Amino acid sequence: MNKHRKKLRELMAKPGMIVAPGGGTPLDIRLIEQAGFDVAYMTGYGAACVRYGVPDIGLLGNGELEDTVRAMRQVSDIPLIVDCDTGYGDIANVKRVVQGMESLGVAGIQLEDQVWPKKCGHMEGKFVEPRDVAVRKIKAAVAARTDKDMLIIARTDARGPHGMDEAMVRAKMFMDEGADMIFFDGPKSLDELQQICKANIGPQMANMSETGLTPILSAKELEEIGFKLTIWPSTTSRIAVRQVSDFLKHLKTTGDSRPWLDRMASLSETNTKLGLDDVKAFEKNITG
Repeated sequence: MNKHRKKLRELMAKPGMIVAPGGGTPLDIRLIEQAGFDVAYMTGYGAACVRYGVPDIGLLGNGELEDTVRAMRQVSDIPLIVDCDTGYGDIANVKRVVQGMESLGVAGIQLEDQVWPKKCGHMEGKFVEPRDVAVRKIKAAVAARTDKDMLIIARTDARGPHGMDEAMVRAKMFMDEGADMIFFDGPKSLDELQQICKANIGPQMANMSETGLTPILSAKELEEIGFKLTIWPSTTSRIAVRQVSDFLKHLKTTGDSRPWLDRMASLSETNTKLGLDDVKAFEKNITG
C-alpha cells in the first residue's frame, strides 16, 4: 500500500478543499512540503520553464517527466499529483506513463485530451483529439494502474476550440470510463466555473493560473462553488522569473547585490531549507 496514494484518497473523501501548489523543480516541491501543504502538484509548465528553460508547448517528453518526478520524490515525502500531458502517444504510451508514475510513488496523475504537441491550457490555438481517441486513453489509464488508489484526473481542453458544451460531453465520457476527477482547463468566467460544478459530473479540479484565461478566486471561494481540489500550477515558476530577472537587471546596472539582501535567503537559511542539518545529523550519528 502506497501511503501517499492512501493519504490523497483520504483527503478526497473528507469535506473541504485540497490546496495543491505547483512546482516545476525538486526545490519547489521541498519548499511546498516545508510550508505545511498536504499535497503538491508537479506542473508541466513549471518544469518546462524553470527546469528546462523552454515554453510549455510540448517540447518535453516522458523521459524528462520521469527524470523530474524522480528528483522530486528523492527530496520530498508528500503526496504528489503529476501533470502527464497527453500521455505522449496512444494506448501503449499511456500504459507506460501510468505504470512509470506508479513505480515512482506518485499519488495521482493528470491526462489531457489535447493533440500532441500540446500547449499550455491558457494559450491560444489549442487542438483536441477526437472524442474516441481521448476516451480510449482515459480507459487505458484506468486499466493500466495496478494500485486502485492511484488518482486519475482527466483534463479536457475542449472549452477553447469547441466551447463548454463539448467540454461537458467529454467530461461525462471520461467519468464513465473510470476517471476519478475532472479538470476543465480554460474556463473564462465565474459563470462557467459555476456551470462546471452544477453539472454534477464528478469531483472537480480548478486551475488558478494568474493572468491566464480563468478568473482568480480563493480556495474558499472555489470550495463554495463546488470544487474539491485547486492547483496553483505555475505561480512559483513565474515568481522566480520576475524576481530573478529584476535582480539581474539591477546587478547589470549597479554591480552591487547589497540592496537585495532583504529579498534573498541567507546562506544559512538556504542550507537549512535544502536539508543540510539532517545530513550533518546523519553524519554525526555515523562518526560519533
